Parts: sequence; C-alpha cells; structure tokens
Amino acid sequence: MAIDWSMPILVVDDHRTMQAIVAHQLRDLGFHSVDTAGDAVTALTMLAQRRYRLILSDWNMEPMSGIALLENLRRDPLYAATPFILVTAESRPENVLEARRLGVDGYLVKPFDRTGLKAKLSAVLGAF
Repeated sequence: MAIDWSMPILVVDDHRTMQAIVAHQLRDLGFHSVDTAGDAVTALTMLAQRRYRLILSDWNMEPMSGIALLENLRRDPLYAATPFILVTAESRPENVLEARRLGVDGYLVKPFDRTGLKAKLSAVLGAF
C-alpha cells in the first residue's frame, strides 16, 4: 500500500519544542499536512473540525493525558481505527501493555530521531 503523503496528521504535545521537532521530522519524511495541538482538549476540538488520518500524542499532559485522548478516540466510530502513536519518555512494560490494551498502534520512546520515527511510521502505516 502506498503512503498518502497528503494525509492530515495531528501531533499533540504540551511542549512547543517537541511539537515543532515532530512536525519538522514528519515534513522532512515527506508528509505535507501536519497540524499541532498543545494539549489533548485542544486536540479533541481540532479532531471534531478536521478528519485526521494519523495521530501522534505525548502521553503525559495536563489536563488530559494522551492515554485519555486515545480512550476518547477509540469510543468514537470516526476515529476508532485511526492510527495512534503514543510518544513518551515512559518505557515501563506495564505502560506499554496498558497502551496496547487501549488500542494504541505504536509506542515511540523519547528521545528519538528521524530514523526511529520513520521505522515506527513504517510499522504502523506500511513500509515507505
């Protein structure tokens, strides 16, 4: 399956620097439509206004965590099957298992580089 380079992607992170880094890496890999949100509540508003086809979200955010965002989206028929990658500094096995149980498609541990992001995207979206 070919990658749709114009697919709308949403990056959710409470640190502007991380938003910028991930968005830049995605654009560097060839994706054209990358939006960012500073928290999960803002992300939910954006997700109601535009149909995103991939979501990358930080786990640890306030007032709503990335895992709570995932739970919300998995209950929404429009986003139940949308690829969702959690990005976090957490790498404890119980956290990975909890994320998998809730339906995450991928888990990317910070710090990562463009190569690590590309490998995770290939695993989730198919090789490119």
